[in-house]
Amino acid sequence: MKDIMGMMKKAQEMQAKMGEMQAELEATEVVGNAGAGMVTVTLTGKGDMRGVKIDPSLLKAEEAEMLEDLLIAAHTDARSKAEEISQSKMQEMTAGMPIPPGMKLPF
Repeated sequence: MKDIMGMMKKAQEMQAKMGEMQAELEATEVVGNAGAGMVTVTLTGKGDMRGVKIDPSLLKAEEAEMLEDLLIAAHTDARSKAEEISQSKMQEMTAGMPIPPGMKLPF
């Protein structure tokens, strides 16, 4: 019976830590760059877009296609950074826990 109670307590602690981690990821911001910094995209650690900055020289009609490509590249860069932070925090939180290989926890 002690084992079940211990497991339930651990599960509650894990749930609380997950909530804290999610709040921390929401507050964390990462910046992705493209075109040597001509376009920057700011995302939260959870991947929500918070801002976009565009160098004024790209706001010409003939630069529209390049601007579109740079926006996508900057978003991809920021998203990659956000995923790295998220994975790192998840590894810290689950250190020592027996999680089967390949299993991803929702966050």
